[in-house]
Amino acid sequence: MVRPRSAAIVGIHNTTQARRLPDQTSTALLVDAVAGVLADAGLGLADVDGLSTPGMSGGFVYDLGLGPAWQGAQHGVAAVLEAAAAITSGEADTVLVASGAAGTYTERASTAPWTRPENEFVIPWGMFTAAEFALIARRHMTTYGTTQEQLATVAATIRNNGHANPAAVYAGRGPFTAADVLASRMVADPFHLLDCSTTSEGGCALLLTTAERAADLPRPPVHVLAGGADHFGPSYRFPPAWDHTGHARRAVGPGGAGAPGAAGADVPVNGQAGRRAFERALATASLRRDDVDVLELYDPFSFEIIRQLEAFGFCGPGEGGPFVEDGHIAITGSHPVTTDGGTMSFSHAGSSVQMLQRVIRGAEQLRGDCGPGLQVPDARVALCTAGGAGALFLHLVLLGLDLPHV
Repeated sequence: MVRPRSAAIVGIHNTTQARRLPDQTSTALLVDAVAGVLADAGLGLADVDGLSTPGMSGGFVYDLGLGPAWQGAQHGVAAVLEAAAAITSGEADTVLVASGAAGTYTERASTAPWTRPENEFVIPWGMFTAAEFALIARRHMTTYGTTQEQLATVAATIRNNGHANPAAVYAGRGPFTAADVLASRMVADPFHLLDCSTTSEGGCALLLTTAERAADLPRPPVHVLAGGADHFGPSYRFPPAWDHTGHARRAVGPGGAGAPGAAGADVPVNGQAGRRAFERALATASLRRDDVDVLELYDPFSFEIIRQLEAFGFCGPGEGGPFVEDGHIAITGSHPVTTDGGTMSFSHAGSSVQMLQRVIRGAEQLRGDCGPGLQVPDARVALCTAGGAGALFLHLVLLGLDLPHV
């Protein structure tokens, strides 16, 4: 049987990441990222016939002289999936996905200021980003007894990965303990300062091409196996609720909406964002949950890691807190999580760059490029995510060193 056309990541690159890059612009970082990823892949601009520069001007196709070229419209993990789909469908052969952010925000003391809601339905109540994710965390704590110490264990684990990563913005700032996290000031109950993502500047890029062409390039190809998304509404516009789901998806039977046994009663709610997408991605990639070696999970706030572990079925509902306390998410644990330090320690440069970082780190792990103390041994499958229940969406992609058998 002829194998269907598929996409692989053949180049990755991070520019310098820092709290501030005063001598850089977003465009300059983007150009730096493009040059770096082409060098990593061993290709040139003439090889590229597709471009996705989330949040940047569409004029970049013109500036780079790529036309005629396919052009993407998504950002973050969704941009990678969109680029892979363009390659799979034959719309393009080699697609560059890149982003950069410098000097685009000034609220440097704030948590993710670019996601702060700006409408009359949330501003009067102080519904900023940390508070939105805190609502989801507090519901879980009330329902299952999840503790602040368990959240702090997540934050300390990820921050210690960043402490050991020489490329991280907060390299060498640790090591951290859960007690250190709990001793930091409260931002939005139950989140202390060290439970939250930081802010920074930087750029990054990935290069994707066909699996056939990838086999002839210098770096090991990282195949895009499958992906997906769960959306529950617009991000940062409405206060998120754990139980939220669309009216059309609610179970309706003889006993009324939500009645036990009614058709569709097991439809995931916002608190389980990502469950549906992950189960479908596993099936598409012909993988089992246990095949996933490393989890590059998006970490805007510490509880989001616990929530994702449960939503994806790596532990049961309410079991995420004890799961992380038992050391499962450490580099040496059964489910290593966010191995570069994530948005808490590696970098959190704007709304697009940091979401691409999860895919870059997944590719680094599979290529064996993460260095002593941070490399997961023999990693062959990576799960990369972006978003979270506090933002009413979750995007994910499964990467692998091997294509599924046809």
